Amino acid sequence: MGQTRPRGKNRDFGIFWAALTLSVLGDSFSLIALPLLVLDVTGSVARMGLLTAAGGAASVLAGVFAGVVVDRMDRRKLLIACDLVRMALYGLIPLVWLTGPRIWLLYAVLPLCEAVGMVFSVAYVTVVRQLVDGERITAANGRLNATAAAAGVVGPVGAGAVAAWTGPVAAVAVDAASFGVSALCMVLVRFGQAAPPEPATSRKGLRRDLLTGASFLWRHPVLRTLTVLLSLFSFLQLGLNDLLIYHVKHDLGRPDGAVGTVLAIGALGTIAGSLLVARVRRGLGFGPTWIGAVAVCGLALGSIGWARAVPAVALPTAAFFGAAAIAGTCSMSLRQEVTPQHLLGRVTSTFWTIHYAAAPIGAAVLTWAAQHQGTAAVGAVAGACCVGIAALAVFTPVRVRRPEAAGEAA
Repeated sequence: MGQTRPRGKNRDFGIFWAALTLSVLGDSFSLIALPLLVLDVTGSVARMGLLTAAGGAASVLAGVFAGVVVDRMDRRKLLIACDLVRMALYGLIPLVWLTGPRIWLLYAVLPLCEAVGMVFSVAYVTVVRQLVDGERITAANGRLNATAAAAGVVGPVGAGAVAAWTGPVAAVAVDAASFGVSALCMVLVRFGQAAPPEPATSRKGLRRDLLTGASFLWRHPVLRTLTVLLSLFSFLQLGLNDLLIYHVKHDLGRPDGAVGTVLAIGALGTIAGSLLVARVRRGLGFGPTWIGAVAVCGLALGSIGWARAVPAVALPTAAFFGAAAIAGTCSMSLRQEVTPQHLLGRVTSTFWTIHYAAAPIGAAVLTWAAQHQGTAAVGAVAGACCVGIAALAVFTPVRVRRPEAAGEAA
């Protein structure tokens, strides 16, 4: 291949990395800027919650079809189009606001942008393999996840600062601009050889397309087991932020600033785990890394509710988020390594849909139990269940060191 190809790949991945960071920054910016705009106009927290719920529902619904869209279109053009659409939709808000507030517009724009954002998320996963060599996928995903975590912290802080300084409408304008710069960066990326399109004869309608991802997951022994185990893990994981907030404010009686400190330290854990995952997996192999990370999550979760001071809460929180980043990056990298390119969109969206299907129920159950039984007891039970998931994985195909080389599905 010559000596220039790796340098070119590094250059293209670097630009893609910057584009993705800007896109994630825009997403996190909008999660604060738009609710602030609703509150500024209506003064109603219920209207804020309705807007957030509408956006979340649109994202889940789009996830069902995102894989089909990604696998049937040019992925580079789709990524650029997703950024441009979000730039246009968010940019419409400050323009309309020049003639006066139009709250109905927010309830139209945010669900559309969240749906487009889900398509973007699935599409970006599918192109990583075109930008880096197979052995560098885990490291690349770690870097992307680390900066996404950092952007997830900087975005809300920046949105709040801009809104406080010039008003929430200006924050939405900055949000729109971030997607425009992201699209410009994406135009400069050379994605290499695209995935060969799926033969037209194999397309047997939307219903069969939607089932194709599930079929591939079922046929691959490691992905099949991983999907089930991660569904159980997500059931226990999604409510963690609520448990942390409840424990810090209710049990410890600390102010909102203490909650922000704990969550910020948790984000640092995510960044650290994302940057370390490639080295850990290279040394231990996939199975021991994933199983060990889930076990650490369980131990950390079990200890959070017993902590009596903010620093004592922050340490296991950082450990949990760091280990969760390691486990999540490993599973995403494995899907990219073993899934044929023309199926990767459908496999990714199916995996995410199954993975998160029970998570909202788990969050409701855990928070209800914490209110009635206390965070210490609920955290201990949830942590023990996480350790149990890790122990169960030892007796499944997930335990192998190199699943990407073992018995790939036909």
